[in-house]
Amino acid sequence: MSAPAPLEERAALALQLRRAGVRSVAVMRAFECVPRERFAPHRFHDLANRDIALPIGCGQTMPAPADLGRRLEILGVEAGQRVLEIGSGSGYATAILARIAKEVVSIERYQSLATEAATRLTQFGVANARVVCADGLAAPASLGEFDRIVLHVAVADEPRALYERLASGGTIVFGRRQARAGRGATRLVRVQRSAAGGLFAEIDRGSCRLPQAVAGPAKAL
Repeated sequence: MSAPAPLEERAALALQLRRAGVRSVAVMRAFECVPRERFAPHRFHDLANRDIALPIGCGQTMPAPADLGRRLEILGVEAGQRVLEIGSGSGYATAILARIAKEVVSIERYQSLATEAATRLTQFGVANARVVCADGLAAPASLGEFDRIVLHVAVADEPRALYERLASGGTIVFGRRQARAGRGATRLVRVQRSAAGGLFAEIDRGSCRLPQAVAGPAKAL
């Protein structure tokens, strides 16, 4: 187990979260309570508390903390809610969400990442989150409805299957890949379902850095 990060590193990371627009006390406390080095590959432990993305397995990355914090701030998770996460990765974001929500279901398309994330969450003592290896863009109805859904990827089309998993009054946050290429081509989008369960209201929350989503579970890894 790695030694705790120096106080100045954690203070600098908290400042980066503030600069990214994180104002939620619950989100800030969750970041403080989940050491990033516990979920980062061992060779990157010395970089875990810097605001940079870190490589993990299967060609994927842990998102930079400020980028992740911004998404979670926009998502607006509250105590007592069910959360669906698309893209478990290392399990770091899952652990943070679990500090706030009542229950977290995280879907990962790579079996090896799903297994490793589940192991890390168990070792860290997270009891209210589970990791499922499946196609996150086609979440089955058997999972039920969720108050909040967050995608750590960008999609070109409307994630209609995920809209169906959203409870009335619920919120989903994802990246939308624009047709044009270049700077600002991926936008962070917040969509809210009406309390009556019908119409969806969409808000563009600015440009973001998210990888392109790939449909289906991975055939290898």
